Amino acid sequence: MVLLRWETIPFHFVWVSLTIVYGYRVWRLRSTLVVLAVVMALTGVALAFTVIRGHERPDEIAEVPLMAAMFLAMVWHALRRQMATEEVRRLAENEHRLLEAQREFVSDASHELRTPITIARGHVELIRDSVLEPQAQGDVEVVLDELGRLSRLSERLLILAAAEDPGFLSLESVDVGSLIAGVTRRWQGTAPRAWHGDVRDRGRVPLDRERFEIALDAVIENAVKVTGDDDEIRIGARAEDGRLIVEIAEDGAGIPPEQLGRIFDRFARADPDRARGGGGTGLGLSIARAIARAHGGDL
Repeated sequence: MVLLRWETIPFHFVWVSLTIVYGYRVWRLRSTLVVLAVVMALTGVALAFTVIRGHERPDEIAEVPLMAAMFLAMVWHALRRQMATEEVRRLAENEHRLLEAQREFVSDASHELRTPITIARGHVELIRDSVLEPQAQGDVEVVLDELGRLSRLSERLLILAAAEDPGFLSLESVDVGSLIAGVTRRWQGTAPRAWHGDVRDRGRVPLDRERFEIALDAVIENAVKVTGDDDEIRIGARAEDGRLIVEIAEDGAGIPPEQLGRIFDRFARADPDRARGGGGTGLGLSIARAIARAHGGDL
């Protein structure tokens, strides 16, 4: 049996197939227009032929041009999405370049600062040994304190700049109990607090001990700043779902609620006057979080 009436099924099939092919990969605008012109020309000739031969009435094929309009609408949306994606990619690459440039600048600046700070500190220490006047000795101590603060700042900036490098960590098998006991013992001689170390689950974990102790010291330093003499500071460790959880708790005033949203910002201080007076750099918690994330954890 031969079908003398095409209906509009072949034309729908052509446009649906074209839409599916285009959906897999968005073509360039010029290629899209060429393909669209060819398909429209061929289907237009075929439609005109069917109408002239009387196989179809014009009103029966009126929806076929709408298929072309729908395809054009899809092309428009697809191109807009492609342009938006390209813009996002370009912005992401630009941001990545800026971050890399910033990291290199911080690293280079910190390296360049270390030598003059060390030289200046050595000369000031020589001057301190030869100064007899109390006022001059006090001035020398102020200079040494500020140089020490600059030295700590440059070292912490170096840590932040290197935190995302693949070779940032030197992992070793570390005994958790020994780690917590050592940190607690070290801080007991530093600040008059009621120190308590508590390790619920014993074992060994892969850590960069030096980096991890820097992170712990940064958090403990903040705990010391918000507590007074004989306030309790607890340093604990436990296992949870195969991960090491280290907790540092204190009974002091804590951080004001309005400051909690920015405590991990670089150079952020809950109390700028107190932090500056105590030699704080505002980088401690940023460094602690960076080290924790380098280990696959978080703070």
